[in-house]
Amino acid sequence: MSKRDYYDVLGVSKSASEGEIKKAYRKMAMKYHPDRNPDDKDAENKFKEASEAYEILSDAQKRATYDQFGHAGLEGHGGGRGGGFGGFGDIFEDLFGGGFGGRRGPRPGADLQYELEITLEQAVNGSKIDIKIPTKEICDACDGTGAQSSADVTTCPTCGGAGQVRMQQGFFAVNTTCPNCHGSGKIIKNPCKKCHGEGYTHGHKTLSVSIPAGVDTGDRIRLQGEGEAGELGAPKGDLYVRIHVKKHAVFQREGNNLYCQIPLGFAMAALGGSLDVPTLGGKANLKIPAGTQSGQRFKLSGKGVKSVRSSVMGDLVVQVHIETPVKLTERQKALLEEFDASLRGKDYPQHSPKEHGWLDSVKKFFTGEDSAKDDSKDGPWN
Repeated sequence: MSKRDYYDVLGVSKSASEGEIKKAYRKMAMKYHPDRNPDDKDAENKFKEASEAYEILSDAQKRATYDQFGHAGLEGHGGGRGGGFGGFGDIFEDLFGGGFGGRRGPRPGADLQYELEITLEQAVNGSKIDIKIPTKEICDACDGTGAQSSADVTTCPTCGGAGQVRMQQGFFAVNTTCPNCHGSGKIIKNPCKKCHGEGYTHGHKTLSVSIPAGVDTGDRIRLQGEGEAGELGAPKGDLYVRIHVKKHAVFQREGNNLYCQIPLGFAMAALGGSLDVPTLGGKANLKIPAGTQSGQRFKLSGKGVKSVRSSVMGDLVVQVHIETPVKLTERQKALLEEFDASLRGKDYPQHSPKEHGWLDSVKKFFTGEDSAKDDSKDGPWN
């Protein structure tokens, strides 16, 4: 069964503001929440549907993806925060400042992202690059408690150690983070001198990142466990290294193919010959046929790139541009004039077929020959 449009689910327009989306969801959540509708499967499904729609539309990045690609664009990113109600607590924290359940366990560390710029050669061939990233580690002086000693940690008198207090908003009751202990459930009398009561220390570390051959701009490399430290007893987050390939002086990459432009002398274009062209693996010989025109393309098979997602090697496409001679001597000018005169005989059309064809078309345009022909055979009145 296909999913309904998220905007229709919440009853808002596609131009709805963040506040309008939140207001619409709050109304539906209060109406269909399972606590108010026990054993009502229809209400439960509507609550889940509304929560999923709110999660997507309240996130600017996910909303932009959904607006452009619909539900298909969200595959692999989660179309909701879980099939059960455990995942909906985070949504209600966004709305009311708290959750529905009791105090959660230690929170895992946050994922981090590092923007790494590399050369085309490094992307194509693979490499190892050292990066320096900021760190947030559990303080070794207090083991993450934030206190000078265990005796300096007492239970919060406001929430009784739960980390949350219950708040009543009309008929709708929610648990919200305790304002006294900020959710920790504990009060620290004497903060740790090293971390100043935070429980974490900040610094930097150097990591060696292995760049697989064939990566391209937008690819990400995951370094598991290299993100921020979690709360005491919780795992660290991951570090995602996002690749950006620098602009190359010679080549342009599109998928598995490489493209480059090279200048070609007038004489070689006319007479033909061969020349060495650059590739990422060295030089390659390119045969130039006689009569080559400016803009003509030549393909060197297997001289492109092999991406990380394919075993097929791409091609190198070379486009030539005829270079007109400049700063000619008087002798060279005379030779060119003599050469041009030698071409302009009865055989001239075969030497410059494009020019002759173009001039012929212009002549017909001004004399009206093409128009008369078209009107007699293909006019709209026939």
